[in-house]
Parts: sequence; structure tokens; C-alpha cells
Amino acid sequence: MFSKTNVGVIKNILGSIGGFPSQKFKYAESAVNAVHRERELIKSRELERDELRPLYMDFQATTPMDPRVLDAMLPYHVNYYGNPHSRTHAYGWESESAMEKARKQVADLIGADPREIVFTSGATESNNTAIKGVARFYKAKKKHVITSQTEHKCVLDSCRVLESEGFDVTYLPVQSNGLIDLKHLEEMIRPDTSLVSVMTVNNEIGVRQPIEQIGQICRSRNVFFHTDAAQAVGKVPINVADWKVDLMSISGHKIYGPKGVGALYVRRRPRVRLEPLQSGGGQERGLRSGTVPTPLAVGLGAACEIAQQEMQYDHRYISALANRFTQKVMAAIPDVIMNGDREQRYPGCINLSFAYVEGESLLMALKDVALSSGSACTSASLEPSYVLRAIGADEDLAHSSIRFGIGRFTTEAEVDYTANKCIQHVKRLREMSPLWEMVQEGIDLKSISWTQH
Repeated sequence: MFSKTNVGVIKNILGSIGGFPSQKFKYAESAVNAVHRERELIKSRELERDELRPLYMDFQATTPMDPRVLDAMLPYHVNYYGNPHSRTHAYGWESESAMEKARKQVADLIGADPREIVFTSGATESNNTAIKGVARFYKAKKKHVITSQTEHKCVLDSCRVLESEGFDVTYLPVQSNGLIDLKHLEEMIRPDTSLVSVMTVNNEIGVRQPIEQIGQICRSRNVFFHTDAAQAVGKVPINVADWKVDLMSISGHKIYGPKGVGALYVRRRPRVRLEPLQSGGGQERGLRSGTVPTPLAVGLGAACEIAQQEMQYDHRYISALANRFTQKVMAAIPDVIMNGDREQRYPGCINLSFAYVEGESLLMALKDVALSSGSACTSASLEPSYVLRAIGADEDLAHSSIRFGIGRFTTEAEVDYTANKCIQHVKRLREMSPLWEMVQEGIDLKSISWTQH
């Protein structure tokens, strides 16, 4: 970055260029100072020299890349660097062959035909393409879309955009266990409904929606069905034909693959038509123009193949660690609530609310474990998570929730350490809480009428 000497040199150079206005230099100097300030802020957030990195327990946010995935990718970063769409020489053929192999690996994981897989930059792009693309293509006859209130933000925001374009969107409420009511869904489908979009596994509370039944309902009513399966692919068995899913979003970095790549499954029979989001060379069957990044596609394919081979083992291992964690915490601390259905869930996503403890306080106390809070701890308004509000969680409980993510590389020692630290800090924070003291004295907090001064 720029030192003070550099600033002086710049000043001299700029001054020598035919009467450089002093105001412009002041702007350049202030820009350099801003860079300095920004660097200082970033520096203050870096780990100290001897400070250990925290344990990683946030597998719903992202996953570490499997070393076997990196091994598969490296040759395509260095040696086989051809454009996969170049048809006139060996460099292009090599890359195209690798890209098509990756397409088949992704397709095999979900029981699809390789021709139904479209490479994208990730699940956000896949969700945007599926929802906006289908709605816009069929808008002449159908102007209604259905989704749920607990979808990922990119699904909800895509639906908001459609509303601004004149579409009618129904946001299905969920029950207190986080699952949608199938009867209610069926009642909401209209003759002009073009698409239903419901996620497979929720990224915040881990509940698994009844996708197979939703697929049957949609197929029987001649409505296209899209599911955001970013948190489910490679973790639970999926068969798009049996599930009657028409479109499915996939993310690379949620399954121990690279960031910046994903896929969209688009059914061929019965055919799903959609309007592409971006224009260009017409790659990916005209649905997603732009050069496919071969190393990233290869990484996604390798991650899918590894996930398919190790899914049963991973599921057993993660389930055992998740049970160990929840049993240990719940046996040691009273008034701990698991958010979401106990049975219909992916075990690696555990969302717990610790009554009478502020989620942000607990996150700060657990600074040696990388975790995420269920409440919007980065928001200025400190509003609780919209997912927890949708399941009807009390605001105080929604504010006291923490999401624990367990994955392929989590160890038993890490789970035990996190559980013990969690127990220790919840007890300490409760001892400081006047609310906890009142509860211990048998006072019903809900019966108290709080007044503001």
C-alpha cells in the first residue's frame, strides 16, 4: 500500500504534469489516506501473532474444500487451460471433455441426465434463473408464483422483483416445526400458477421439507416445481425423477467444492422452458451465456462424486456427532430449545435457543469457535431472524439462538470442546441475568407488564 514517501513521490510526479490542480491532488491524497484507514481497520480484525484460529462450526455458511477436489482442479488451472467452447484445437477439446465429465458427475448425484445440468456461478444465480426465468417465459398465460416464508433471501428477493413486474406471489407460512402444510399448499395453487419454489433443507434451522409430496402435488396440477437444494445435495439421497422436481439449485462450496460455481438442473421431459438472465454466446443450451470456468466445473464434479461415494458414511458420522453435541448440552443446561422439527431435519444443522441469554453475548463469549447467530447480529436494528419469526419463536428466544454446523471434517474433540464451552458460558451469562434470577424465584415473566420510562 502507499507509504508517506510514496505520497510525496506521487505529489512530485503529479505536480510536474503541467500545473496539476491542487484540489485534484487533495482528492488523491484523501483517497490514499482512506486506503490507509481501511487497512488499519482490516488489520485490527486479523488474528494476533500467537493467537490460534477458532474451531470451525459454521458448515451451513460454507465448507472447507476437500483436498481431493483441489487435486482434481489443479491441472485445469495450470496445464489444461483451453476454453471449453473452442472447437478447433486440442486445448478446447481437453477442457470440453473435462467439463462434460463434471456435468455427468453432478447429474449422477441427483439421478438426472447430464444434458439437464446447467453450470452457474452458484445457488444464488441458479435460484434467480429458475424463478425469474420460468415466471417470465410463461407470463402471457400464468402470473402466479408460490414460495414459502422461510426460503433463502435470494429466492424471496427474486419473488419481490417479480411482484414489481406485476406477478402475484403467495408466501406460504410454515408450521411451528418449520414445515409447510401440504393441504394449504394445494389450496393455494391456482389455474394461473406457473411455479412453486420450496427449499429442500433450510440453511438456518435444518428442517427438511416433504419435497416428494410437494412434487406429486405440483405434477398433478401441471405446475412447475423448483427446489433450492444447496444444503441438501450430497448430504441426503436425491432423485429428481422420483421427487418429480423440475428445477433444482446446487452450490459447489456447500459440498466441500470450490466457491464461485454451482449448477441448475432443468428437466427436459416434460420440458421446462425459461428465459435466460444474461445474453451472450449462448453457452449451456442458451440458458447461461458465458465461458464455463473449467477448473471450477471440474471441482464441482469431483465434489459431487466424492459426496456420492461417501454419503452414507458422512451421514452416519455427522448424525453421531450431532446427537453427542445436543445430548451433552441439553443434559447440562435447562431451558434449551431446538428450533425446527426433531425428525424431519438434516442432523448437521443444529439451531438452539438458550432462554435468558442474548445470542450475541454468547457468540462473543464463544469467540474461539466460528459460529453463526440465528438473530441478525450484524443488523443495526438487531431484528431476530425472519426464519425463527416464521416458525413463531418468541422474540426473546429468537434473539438467543445459535446455529451449530457439523460437517465431514468436524472431530469428536471439537464437538466436545464446543459443548463444554457453551455450557460454561450459558451458565455464566445466566448468573448475570436478572430475568434468570426471577425465573428461579418462580416468577412467570409473561405475566409481568413491562413499562418504559
